[in-house]
Amino acid sequence: MHSLITADEHIGCFATWVPKLFNYYLTHTIALFSHYGNQLQRNFAMVFACSTLNFRPLTISFAHTDPTNLPYGWCPITALGPFDPKKGGHLVLWELQLVIEFPPGSTIMIPLAVIRHSNVPVQQGEECYSFTQYLVGGLFH
Repeated sequence: MHSLITADEHIGCFATWVPKLFNYYLTHTIALFSHYGNQLQRNFAMVFACSTLNFRPLTISFAHTDPTNLPYGWCPITALGPFDPKKGGHLVLWELQLVIEFPPGSTIMIPLAVIRHSNVPVQQGEECYSFTQYLVGGLFH
């Protein structure tokens, strides 16, 4: 059984598995919000300043990278929606030659800027959404 990962769990996983990168994100995010004061408002209590919610009934992503992201940065992707993960919605990581069964509620963290990724369409009548968080590389300059 899969359950959604909360914001605190994302932070805990990120801080545990890549503590130096997490601290780098945290330091720069704090500096960014401190510098701009009330001009910026956080979307979430996270170190990721940017997010994308793909909510069309059939979220399909062709093979691509996200070159404006921090090249070595990790980005969480969460699958959402009512679909059968055995029949569709798989995550494809091209350079790693992996096709990953990716059930609704699953989250993975990968460097989207350098790993070409896509997903397999779900079955007709099913719905697939995704929620991706990231930091654009320019925010670190």
